[in-house]
Amino acid sequence: MAKTLINFLSEISFFSEVSQESLKHLCNHITEETYIKNEVIFEKDTIGNSMYAVLKGSVKVHDKGHIYGTLSIGDCFGEYALIDNETRSASVTAIESTKVLKIEREHFLDLIKKDSGFAQGILSVMIKRHRELDTIQERLASSKQEIEIANSKMKGLIDGAMDAIIMFSDDFRIVLTNPSANILLENDDTLQRNVLFFFDEDSAHLIESIVKAEDDKKSINNYLPNIVKVIGSHNTETLNEGTISKYGTDTKTFYTLILRNIEERLVAEDKINLLTKQTQYLAEEIQELTSSYGIIAEDKSMKDALNLIHQVAKTDATVLINGETGTGKELVARAIHKESNRNDKPLIRINCGAIPANLIESELFGHEKGAFTGATISRKGRFLLADKGTIFLDEIGEMPLELQPKLLRIIQEGEFDPVGSSKTIKVDVRIIAATHRNLFEFSKAGKFREDLYYRLNVFPIEVPALRNRGNDVCLIASEMITQFSKKLNKPIVELSETEKALLTSYKWPGNVRELQNLIERAVIVSQNGIINWGAIIPNNTISTDIPQASIKEKILTSKELVALERENILKALKQTKWKISGINGAASLLQLPPTTLTSRIKALGIERPI
Repeated sequence: MAKTLINFLSEISFFSEVSQESLKHLCNHITEETYIKNEVIFEKDTIGNSMYAVLKGSVKVHDKGHIYGTLSIGDCFGEYALIDNETRSASVTAIESTKVLKIEREHFLDLIKKDSGFAQGILSVMIKRHRELDTIQERLASSKQEIEIANSKMKGLIDGAMDAIIMFSDDFRIVLTNPSANILLENDDTLQRNVLFFFDEDSAHLIESIVKAEDDKKSINNYLPNIVKVIGSHNTETLNEGTISKYGTDTKTFYTLILRNIEERLVAEDKINLLTKQTQYLAEEIQELTSSYGIIAEDKSMKDALNLIHQVAKTDATVLINGETGTGKELVARAIHKESNRNDKPLIRINCGAIPANLIESELFGHEKGAFTGATISRKGRFLLADKGTIFLDEIGEMPLELQPKLLRIIQEGEFDPVGSSKTIKVDVRIIAATHRNLFEFSKAGKFREDLYYRLNVFPIEVPALRNRGNDVCLIASEMITQFSKKLNKPIVELSETEKALLTSYKWPGNVRELQNLIERAVIVSQNGIINWGAIIPNNTISTDIPQASIKEKILTSKELVALERENILKALKQTKWKISGINGAASLLQLPPTTLTSRIKALGIERPI
């Protein structure tokens, strides 16, 4: 076995000049390793400490998806790891089930020290390799045809590349460019020009520092760590990503810079990011809608507000919506945007009272990377997201005083500076603001800028409180009951006159939002289409206030009272599916003894339909 291994090693080019006796010493410290298909033997940029020889199977030398070549039985790789302590310049992966011999640096160097014959053999191989390279160069130099063929192949490869390829010497003089590079540099006569002159100061410094840092290395092949800016001969500036590699001899070194213009990609990514942000904000807005029922109005006060919406919607005038919390100011804002000429652009909403004072400036105007602690990336503000559309500033009265001049500047001049940036951004945004506060009194008290108040109050709209909208509360409640019943798969409940009177008698301090929450809770707890409104509505006064209120509005005749009683009993029977007694019976719903209810059914001539 040892003899076979020695014969195998002697056939490997790296050990071809080493004696059989020295190879025998090497065999004492050699190991075998087996790798399955697609298993990585070592990865690029890892520190190497051993070389390998393929005993069986085959491997590929590659950098990610790029394959430099393949090696099979008798080929070796990783030899330089026996001599230096540098990182691997490429990755090696088994193409199939592969067995390799592994020679570690520690044993190799130890053998070099102890066995002069071994050292002499390795040195002879290295010299032979250099002589072979010299012979090849001489052969190429003496054969014009071979040179032309080689140049033709190289030229075809380089000229056909879509990326810009720039080769330059160690003194930064350009020695070769391809057509893509000439287009990028806006110059067809770049040979012997300083390559650094075609970059801005930061990019030139980056490339220069990489070259100087890699001076002592025989070869490099690295991605540029940052995007570089190329300035063409016609002063066109482009952003590029790329790689830099090094090749050459001990006396002359060259570098290859491969650049790819990423302007279009950055624009596309920026557009995607903007659209993603807009989608995100729109999704948030949909979730935050007070309801999906639109604006329901029969009362004159709300119809007057709707009339103002129609008047102002087609203009670009700034609108200030006033009203108590929960009255539906956001619905008014959406109605204005939907009816405006900007309805194909986004409506971006921000609640000025829900965002911490130290973050609201960034939310509105965006920030640059590093503008403050935690700003690890640049961010587009909501004013930029709303460009060509509408921005709805809810609870504008809560905006910090120190930020109000910046908002005033946008209203007056349509421009702003992101946090941490000196670059002014122009936007075309229609502003709608809303508040439950008296901004005029706020401005007089010094809590709100007076000039900003007048700028916002161009077209004021007052949204009336729900308690002042008369029968609208019943219309809205009926619509909400229908919607929530469908959503929760519950029987739809119709409001009786008594229940309507109960709803209109309540003061609704939380307005439409409170009504929505109450209706949703009522539908959730309803049983067989029955809702105990007396238990749902706070501070219920159904037993005393409602009859008095009803009597004040209309005096009922005896026939009307009988008809009303008959209708009420029928409704209870229908809701309970004609069940009279029991927990879910009509008698319980009407709060009557079952015997009394049975007597009234007979007296009123109520019969269950067949």
